[in-house]
Amino acid sequence: MQVPVAAGRFDRCAAGALEPTVIPLPPQEMPATALAPGGLMGAIARRAPIGVVACITPYNFPIVNTAGKIGPALAMGNTVVVRPAPQDPLAVIELVGVLHEVGFPPGVVNVVTGSTPVTGEALVESPDVDMVSFTGSTAVGLRIAEAAGRTMKRQLLELGGKGACLVFADADLDAAVTALASVWTFHSGQICTAPTRAIVHRSRHDEVVERLAKTATVLPVGDPLDPKTVVGPLISAAHRERVEGYVALGREEGAEVVAGGGRPGHLERGFYVEPTLLAGGRNDMRVAREEIFGPVIVTVAFDDEDEAIALANDSDFGLYDYVFTGDSARGMRVARRLRAGNVGINTIQRNHETPFGGTKLSGVGRDGGSFGLHAYSELQSVVWPG
Repeated sequence: MQVPVAAGRFDRCAAGALEPTVIPLPPQEMPATALAPGGLMGAIARRAPIGVVACITPYNFPIVNTAGKIGPALAMGNTVVVRPAPQDPLAVIELVGVLHEVGFPPGVVNVVTGSTPVTGEALVESPDVDMVSFTGSTAVGLRIAEAAGRTMKRQLLELGGKGACLVFADADLDAAVTALASVWTFHSGQICTAPTRAIVHRSRHDEVVERLAKTATVLPVGDPLDPKTVVGPLISAAHRERVEGYVALGREEGAEVVAGGGRPGHLERGFYVEPTLLAGGRNDMRVAREEIFGPVIVTVAFDDEDEAIALANDSDFGLYDYVFTGDSARGMRVARRLRAGNVGINTIQRNHETPFGGTKLSGVGRDGGSFGLHAYSELQSVVWPG
């Protein structure tokens, strides 16, 4: 009997096609397949630990971000080395100390600090680190991806955003304006999921601008330890200068500063910026395209659904977008067309069981709920004869 040999030993026929070379074999030597004897095979797919995970966290929400990385990493059997942001490392150091006090074995949860990028770079480049989990700016994320890619480290990168908030003509404007005002009230805009681009139907644009401008005047700016404070300071003087530079740039590009734009006059100390509204923006403006990471909203008008979606998707980022409409079918239809890892319909609230992460320059990978367990594990197949 003649059987074809494994792929690789082929003769080319005159017509240009490939035909297998055949070799005669005695019947008792004939394999069931070209690779192995046939039969039923058993198999499982299991989640295995990755190894050592470097968790590099940002200055906003230091405890939440750190716990969100340590928890699933440890649950899947990994060890972690945490590198907190240099602006506010003390809470993270305290958290790791508590974990040691309650009985975590030495070497399972570790922390290293540094006032420069050198510490983080050493972790990313170390051959002893198997995965990098990073939350922070896109610029730093790109550097991490390049360095980690050289040794094929697993990566979970949650990076910047420029959230589009699409407000249709039939939207509940009270809900939409409240959501947009969260840019000012939630950590003073220092959050990657903030809806900083208000893409509003032209018939409602001026009304939304008016409502936002009034809202900005009734948000107390001040010391975060004061219970009356709604808008706190930015993280540093350098960052305040960066945000103020974007406000000045918005003026130069042709946007109108309808509210805010400066420093609160009643505060002599602290890195404060007033809740700021830039109206009449265009998608080609830098203030509409780049992440400001501060209490600044830019409005852009649209005329129809397709234009709204095109404006939202015309961005280097794709982390979290929002749709406000009275038509639930439209909400779902628009959400399916948005190039964002997350979409909120008539809400800015998250469901923490859903996968969280971004597209484009907003990152790689997903965490949240059971998806976080997947992110911190390797998928391994184990096969045996049945």
